[in-house]
Amino acid sequence: MHTQHKLTGHTRIVGVIGDPVEHSRSPQMHNAALAKAELDYVYVPFHVRPCDLGDAIAGFKAINVVGINVTLPHKQAVIPSLTSISREAELIGAVNTLSFNTGEIHGDNTDAPGVLRALEEDENMSVPVGEDVVVLGAGGAARAVVVALALAGVASITIANRTVEKAVSLAEEMAQKTGVTMHGMGLTDARFPDAVYQCVLLVNTATTSMDANHPLLISADWLQQRTIVYDIVYTPPVTPLMQAANARGCRTLGGIGMLVHQGAIAFEKWTGVAPCIETMYEAL
Repeated sequence: MHTQHKLTGHTRIVGVIGDPVEHSRSPQMHNAALAKAELDYVYVPFHVRPCDLGDAIAGFKAINVVGINVTLPHKQAVIPSLTSISREAELIGAVNTLSFNTGEIHGDNTDAPGVLRALEEDENMSVPVGEDVVVLGAGGAARAVVVALALAGVASITIANRTVEKAVSLAEEMAQKTGVTMHGMGLTDARFPDAVYQCVLLVNTATTSMDANHPLLISADWLQQRTIVYDIVYTPPVTPLMQAANARGCRTLGGIGMLVHQGAIAFEKWTGVAPCIETMYEAL
């Protein structure tokens, strides 16, 4: 256990904003990594209501806060307050990391590179460049995954969602923005089993996979052994989808890696120091 960090006038502030914010696991992860690196920083959760967002950002800038993570419901609403934004954040349409620098406020989305780093961390897995991918779900997390994989150079992405319209519109938007072939479809589409059978990577972003009583969005029979099944949901650590894929002999990956790596990328942007990944895992 680390001794209590002594706060002084030199201590630099980073943190997270959300509404609510009490559930965030980022403070324990970042403060453990900051202590391990012996950096004079403290990571603080700030409860910011939507009506106070602009004032909060101006306040952080005024008191020389170094960086802020952004969680729901502020990831889109914060964009007008920024002076610059990364390509990933622009494509995703959401920001999860702010960096305050001499009057400038830069917005990033570290979820996209976090997805790729988590995949690359496992020696049995890699980013499937030039291959076909299936993404389950069409919400905010799916947008980050689709952008990450499109920019990494996959051949095609099939987005499957319960609400067909959301899948189709996301596929059309992202195909136009990235130039990568995309298909949007419903979960009952006749083409869906074949898309799963042919893919090298299946990524689940739908929170239904947290619920053991909820039927799986795919049939495990559609999975080939070569397919990597990546469930970005991190509670439980092994989801029912991962259990079904393991039984088929597939390699599987849970969501805790993405959580750690998106945090590690933000940490490095703010401090200029690469954090100890093991410490961040342990803290979670």
